[in-house]
Amino acid sequence: MNTGLRTNCRISGMPQAARLIFAPLLLLAHPAHAQSAAPPPANGEEQTPLDPMPDIGIAWPDLEQPDSVESLPAEETADMPVADEPELATESKDEAAAAETDLAGAFADPAQEHRYTVQLKGVEEIADAQFDARFRELSALRLGEDKPANLAQINRRIAEDTELLDRLLRAKGYYAARIRSSVAPAGEDRLAVSFRIVPGTLYLLSSVDLEGLSAAGEREAKLRSAFPLKVGDPIDADAILSGQTALSLALAENGFPFAKVGEPEVHIDHEERRGDLDIVVSPGVYRTFGTILLSNDDIFSARHVQRIARFRPGDPYMASDVEDLRNAIIATGLASAVTLTPRDAGDGEHVNLAVDVRPAPMRTVAGELGYGTGEGYRAEVSWQHRNLFPPEGAVTVRGVLGTQEQTASFTYRRNNFRRRDHVLTGLVSVSNIKRDAYDARTITLSGALERQTNILFQKKWVWRIGAEVIASDEKDAFSGGDRRTFLIGAVPLSLTYDGSDDLLNPSTGFRLGGRVSPELSFQNSTFGYARVQLDGSVYQPVTDRVVVAARARFGTILGSTVDRIAPSRRFYAGGGASVRGYGYQAIGPRDSSNDPIGGKSLAEFSLESRIRFGNFGVVPFVDAGNISTSFLPRFRDLRIGAGIGVRYYSSFGPIRVDVGTPLNPQKDDPKIAVYVSLGQAF
Repeated sequence: MNTGLRTNCRISGMPQAARLIFAPLLLLAHPAHAQSAAPPPANGEEQTPLDPMPDIGIAWPDLEQPDSVESLPAEETADMPVADEPELATESKDEAAAAETDLAGAFADPAQEHRYTVQLKGVEEIADAQFDARFRELSALRLGEDKPANLAQINRRIAEDTELLDRLLRAKGYYAARIRSSVAPAGEDRLAVSFRIVPGTLYLLSSVDLEGLSAAGEREAKLRSAFPLKVGDPIDADAILSGQTALSLALAENGFPFAKVGEPEVHIDHEERRGDLDIVVSPGVYRTFGTILLSNDDIFSARHVQRIARFRPGDPYMASDVEDLRNAIIATGLASAVTLTPRDAGDGEHVNLAVDVRPAPMRTVAGELGYGTGEGYRAEVSWQHRNLFPPEGAVTVRGVLGTQEQTASFTYRRNNFRRRDHVLTGLVSVSNIKRDAYDARTITLSGALERQTNILFQKKWVWRIGAEVIASDEKDAFSGGDRRTFLIGAVPLSLTYDGSDDLLNPSTGFRLGGRVSPELSFQNSTFGYARVQLDGSVYQPVTDRVVVAARARFGTILGSTVDRIAPSRRFYAGGGASVRGYGYQAIGPRDSSNDPIGGKSLAEFSLESRIRFGNFGVVPFVDAGNISTSFLPRFRDLRIGAGIGVRYYSSFGPIRVDVGTPLNPQKDDPKIAVYVSLGQAF
């Protein structure tokens, strides 16, 4: 009669990937158990001891660490109770004899090599994606599946995989598994290696003890709820280690920056087929945030770091706030590496945060050279210093020289201005632009305060408040060939809601934005008007690989006629970000020379299907739009373009190439237009 056989196991001393498999498996590491789980000798031959399993990408346990498993008494091992389990199906004598004859024929020469396939039977309800992935990565048979092997090599791999399967099953809480392997011909010069498995008994937790957690005081209940395992759950190594990680995170999120969670220990009772789980927890003292300590203030000061943090001194310590601050510092573009370390303030209440920042290169010189149909040649060069005026005061000097545009500009941009994510910008620009629609020589002075969004911190609400003073000398179809001088003052305002799931590649949700710009124009006389524009887009996944996206844009100018409004301030349509298939600003009413004149109202629509295949995708699309000289757009004159695009989904966003053609072109519209850019069209 067996009386309470127990073994202890400490899941420690190894990387987590290895711990997940090996730690709970040591519970039955006694030779007697290994013998009970070993496969029968293949072909009646005696098996030799296996060499250590080779390194195949996952770190193995440190064998020099002391073994914390209690060996089972030899005299008791023979009486170890085994669960009543269904017997493995046995082959008939004729089937077995036929299989042996076929196998003997396949291996008439022991050195003859064959390819083979591997199949597991009996673990369909147990083998989840994680189980399959581990077997695929660690299996000796799987590693050599596409390579010919002789009988000795296959037998050796079978023995290694039999032991591996037993370990994987124990990692999920199944003990005393019975594993039978077989090899049979499966076609010309190919074999089928099969494992028929009875998983064994599923051991359950009889107790879960988080010793020391009571020191957390009134927060104990909340912290204990973060540990998901309870009495009656399977002794699953993954679940245990996941619970350990969850408890560590909960402590760090609830004011315990110096907490320690010990390695799980499982005490197995083989007679009861149950186990006791013990974890020692040292929460330490509850802390709140103290001050920020900056080792290097060349980039910005500790005061500025505190300004962009989402916590204030005295707030409860939260590890997520610390990680958020690290990402915010990286997002400035001024740091190549950031390390944040909690430091005991010494008063028993606060924890200071030591910030170590490694500066990134501050200066950038960029250039661009290109040619576009209808736009001609264009060369652009810029120089930027991202922290010329600390903190985060960037200066950019830019020049453009092209067939249709010559521009020189100076921009000042201050990120995280007074508050996190607030941006202050100032611009001085001098330009000479010659489009088909107009010819303008312009001096612009503008400034704005905005709340920005970016890839790391995509915002739901984004706004912008600006002011512009523009002096422009222009001519168009309404000027009769003469130039007119405009002095314009504007206060552009915008508000956008982004309910999509991704900034550059949205696949679900919607976006809605509005812009209004009250303007005063001085040209012979003074008059006022307002430019209003509404944009909306929606994204609907159809399958895992297909997303349907739609967009609409409406605009109007209130308070003036088209001929009085400066040509550069009117609405235009056509191009890669508008109606694809048409030239830039080519849609709408035209003058006697067939040049566009712009208009007071705008309507645009787009519909596309984004079909993805791995890192690539195709996007069929249809666009439509029109420009009208009236207050409201006229939909009967919509210009329609259609085409197809390709996408390459890089790590920083999709790169798109769209090819479109106009379905109802106007005179001189191109037959095909090509557009290349970063990000989706909308």
